[in-house]
Amino acid sequence: MQTKFKRHQRVKILVAPNPEYVEYHDEENTPPIERGMTGTINILLPNGHYHVAILDKKDNVIAYAPFAEEDLQVTVD
Repeated sequence: MQTKFKRHQRVKILVAPNPEYVEYHDEENTPPIERGMTGTINILLPNGHYHVAILDKKDNVIAYAPFAEEDLQVTVD
């Protein structure tokens, strides 16, 4: 299967994730996850989606969520 993204690649989130599937890293500090945030590809899921580690402005992981390939965009660092 040909994939667009590789593991640990930085991506931009184009849609807000389904809140039901978001796994927060720290349950006490839960900022809203919005379009335009950045993340890194964690793993490729069996259903073809990507498990993404969502980052804050200081590049700390705040949550994990699954995204479809069309919901992500490559970022240029």
